[in-house]
Parts: sequence; C-alpha cells; structure tokens
Amino acid sequence: MSRSKKTSIAAEAVLPAAEEAPFWETKSLDEMTRAEWESLCDGCGQCCMVKIEEEDTGTIFLTRLSCRLLEVGSCRCSDYEKRHDSEPDCIVISPENLAELTWLPNTCAYRRLSEGRGLAWWHPLVSGDPETVHQAGVSVRHWAKSEARVKPAAYVRYIIGEAG
Repeated sequence: MSRSKKTSIAAEAVLPAAEEAPFWETKSLDEMTRAEWESLCDGCGQCCMVKIEEEDTGTIFLTRLSCRLLEVGSCRCSDYEKRHDSEPDCIVISPENLAELTWLPNTCAYRRLSEGRGLAWWHPLVSGDPETVHQAGVSVRHWAKSEARVKPAAYVRYIIGEAG
C-alpha cells in the first residue's frame, strides 16, 4: 500500500501543473480587484497628457504636454495616491467611465480589453518587463514636455492632433 502511494505521488510530481489563464483573460473589467485593475496600466503616460476641448464643438485635441505630476522619464505619476489634491481635474479611469473616454489611445490596455482585443506583446503583464512599453515606442517618454513651465495660453502651440 505504501508503495502505490509513493508511485502516485511521484507520478503527480512529474506531470506539469495546468497553467491558469491570466486574470485579464478570465475576468471582465468589472470583476477585477483594484490591484488587478491598477496593474493593467502599462505605464505609457498617454492618459496623463493635457487635452484641450474646443468649447463650441466638444472636439478634444491631444497635446504633447504632460500633467505636471507625470515624471516623463518613467511615465509614472509623482504623487499618484494624492494627485487629486493638486490636480482636481485628473480623470480616474474606471469600468464605469471607460466608454466615455474616447481620447484613450488604441494601445491602452483598458480600451483594448473593453474592445475584446487582449493585451499587446509589449504590455508589462505579458512581457514581464516594464521597459517594453517604451521599447515598442508606445510611451510618451521621448516626446512629452511637462506643462509645468508652459503658460495655459500657450497650450494650443503643443496640439499634436485630434483625439479619437
């Protein structure tokens, strides 16, 4: 009896464990925990870019200016947890408002998953490396400029195109 028990344990040890699918493939955006949701951010910095809305038409224009809190080199917020204290207009991306944020880039993980496209190869959750988003040229690392030293009246000089 003990011999057959040893055999079954040995057999189990040799068989590879079935790999579980990652959470972003098995859960809807609504089902994700806060930690899972936050980990979907690829660190591109594109959502932290200043946008200008044309009052008459509602057209949203993208600029190459980043929020003053964005550390352009790392594409991360310098005060993420308290960002609304100094930047009350900072938009929180959530499952509830995702469809309204038409200015999110096609590369955004939140947008990709909501459209059923899955994560791109360069996403840190897929690649295992937070640098691949920059290596793939998706981030704002090499072209964004902080709004910190730009007068609001001059923002229009930094428009790079229309959103959407």
